Amino acid sequence: MSEHKQTENNPQGNDKKMVIAMGSIGLICALLIVLTYQGTFASIEKNKAEALEKAIFKVLPGISKTKAFQLNQDQTFSETNATDPKIPKVYAGYDSIGQLKGIAVQANGKGYGEVLNLLYGYDIDNQKIVGFYVLESKETPGIGDKIEKEDFLANFKAMDAALNDDFTKIKNEITTVKHGEKTNDWQIDGITGATITSRAVGNILSMSSNQWMQLIYKNKKSFLINDKSK
Repeated sequence: MSEHKQTENNPQGNDKKMVIAMGSIGLICALLIVLTYQGTFASIEKNKAEALEKAIFKVLPGISKTKAFQLNQDQTFSETNATDPKIPKVYAGYDSIGQLKGIAVQANGKGYGEVLNLLYGYDIDNQKIVGFYVLESKETPGIGDKIEKEDFLANFKAMDAALNDDFTKIKNEITTVKHGEKTNDWQIDGITGATITSRAVGNILSMSSNQWMQLIYKNKKSFLINDKSK
């Protein structure tokens, strides 16, 4: 029997060739996916950075430039260009003559749907939250997404975020109340029909403000770019 005849009558050999061919195709497809991801990752990150910078200008009225600061292990802050999202950072905003206007802080937590990614502005001198912006949300359209509307944003024009006497935590916990029942500046006037989302915002801001406000206030000089005593 010829070698050619043996090959034709050897199904195992044909199966082996098919497995090798399919494996090669799979490898090529995987490589293309990786290359596509690498090619778009930088663009995606750039877009996120640009969106964040625009949001910082929204939550800190009157600023003309920003600087990023990372939280160090010794609970101090230092200016940074790091882009690693695992590094805890805040963003200082300055007016046209370099005066510090406030600090923008990112905060996130569980909403009605998935994670809410928020940004708010903190006026250190007056100890108030002066702006609020939703960076990312998948809340129910027409209901939960009302946290992005002007009526809800009005809660954060001058929200009380004052620290207690020893500057260790917020004096009055930020909390969400039923719509129409707000009586204090540290309360959030909730949204009718979107109770869970409204409360989620209150919980996120309460936890975040207790974590960040005392650190920011105690380290105010770290953010002053015109401070000659540093």
